[in-house]
Amino acid sequence: MIRNYLLVAWKVLLRRKFFTFISLFGICFTLMVLMMAIALIDHTFAPHEPETRLDRMLGIYTVTLKSPSRNSITVSSPGYGFLNRYARTLPGIQDFSICTATSSFSMFVRGRELTLDLKQTDGAYWRILDFTFLEGRPFTVEEDNGGIPVAVISDAVRRQLFGKESALGRTITAEGKLCRIIGVVTSVPILRAAAYADVWVPVGAFREGPDTELTGRYRALILAKSASDFPRIKAEYQARLRQVEFPDPTEYNLIISATETFAEQIAGEIVPNLFGIEDAKYPVNILLWFGGLAAFLFMLLPAVNLVNINISRIMERSSEIGVRKSFGASSRALVGQFIVENLVLVSIGGALGLLMSWLMLRWIAALELIPHAEFQLNYRIFLYAFFITVFFGVFSGVYPAWRMSRLHPIAALKGGVRS
Repeated sequence: MIRNYLLVAWKVLLRRKFFTFISLFGICFTLMVLMMAIALIDHTFAPHEPETRLDRMLGIYTVTLKSPSRNSITVSSPGYGFLNRYARTLPGIQDFSICTATSSFSMFVRGRELTLDLKQTDGAYWRILDFTFLEGRPFTVEEDNGGIPVAVISDAVRRQLFGKESALGRTITAEGKLCRIIGVVTSVPILRAAAYADVWVPVGAFREGPDTELTGRYRALILAKSASDFPRIKAEYQARLRQVEFPDPTEYNLIISATETFAEQIAGEIVPNLFGIEDAKYPVNILLWFGGLAAFLFMLLPAVNLVNINISRIMERSSEIGVRKSFGASSRALVGQFIVENLVLVSIGGALGLLMSWLMLRWIAALELIPHAEFQLNYRIFLYAFFITVFFGVFSGVYPAWRMSRLHPIAALKGGVRS
């Protein structure tokens, strides 16, 4: 029976080519836009090399200092001494790294200025993230503690500086300090915030000032033994914040900070700015709800158009439906046939939409709008595409099928007037 349904569905789709084209275009375009958006989100938040352990990673990105008596607030990145004293020994931690956000520096190469992004890291950084080394090795904890000026560079920087030659043993001047290159890694796209840089150097070779400061320009990367340790790590960190010793309690006597996943950190910035929701308890959930609502509304219009087209198909086939009902065809069989026809239509549209998405993502990668980004339609994106296709098939097929099941044979033969 399914085989007959499929054959009939194919013949029906070929019968009115214009309607079929309009339906397929709406499905393809909607799916393509959604898949491109999902691919961008997946490339930013899902585990990808070198951030392959995001499910076990937390970060400490900001600290807020408050003085209730003077009503003053300072928001800054944490200081090295603060992170080293209050966060390094948190329970449930497998590895702990202190690094900086990227900062830009310039150098001249063959008469032209080259601007590169620099990240200072410690030796543990290379154990938390899975970089692919094309040459050499990462710097060690001992080299960082000893303040040895070495550097790891990306393969894109190697090409710009040395062409096809090896970079090992050569030098690069970063922020006025001459560093010996000991490793070359695969270039990282800017969307991978924890890993991205052009040049990586030891924190110990560049750190200045005392190790007691609460604020500075650093951040912490925490690799938990398991995601189940997150609540314990978060709770212990909050307990330690209550034990912070302030250099001058009359200036600041309250510190606010958090251990967050990368998604929590981004959502914590977006939700207050975009939606005006301050101090949201679950910003990731709020962002997911708004994103899901936006995706639903984006899919709703083409789905409604597809419903209208399907109803038009039914009305012009009312005579066929009347004849089949007169010869004993059940409403269940007719509904099943129409739903199969609709599923065939949306499946073809879904397949074309995936193909168009793949081609568009390859085109975007070729344009290098986001340098070093390689968007892929992996199994997660395929599952999203599958659910979107099912949404189209069910939403646009159920109501027209129900409408068809209510047609009386005689009324249908007279032109589809509903009984």
